Amino acid sequence: MKRRQFLALSALLPLAPGALRAAGDDLIKIRDLYNKNLSLSPLARSAEGTRIRVEGFMAPPLKAESTFFVLTKKPMAVCPFCETEAEWPNDILAIYTKRVVDVKPFNVKIVTSGTLETGAYKDPDTGFLSMVRLVDATVSGT
Repeated sequence: MKRRQFLALSALLPLAPGALRAAGDDLIKIRDLYNKNLSLSPLARSAEGTRIRVEGFMAPPLKAESTFFVLTKKPMAVCPFCETEAEWPNDILAIYTKRVVDVKPFNVKIVTSGTLETGAYKDPDTGFLSMVRLVDATVSGT
């Protein structure tokens, strides 16, 4: 962790309980990026543009041979874009990788590492709109 990141996260400790975990072991949960009203948390705002690690589950990809997937808080057995009955969770994170994604089973926890970007972005290939995402990401097991 860079000195600047450490100082920024340290200043947020009284404001964001998740910041302690992020500063301690550098692993963030998706819920740490959002406030209860789904706005961005102080941790997310302070980590904008920095490389972070987030744990979660890989939702079934939109298409084969993709460099994009969605990280979810809970395992999802169906593609939320393929089943109209499936409820798309509000605690998700779009993940963009440099290489084609090696699809993981939906119920296996993974850790993604990438640069945090916030703000509206519409993917030109999929049309997926994200407010929070990791770019130049890599994927590993927990």
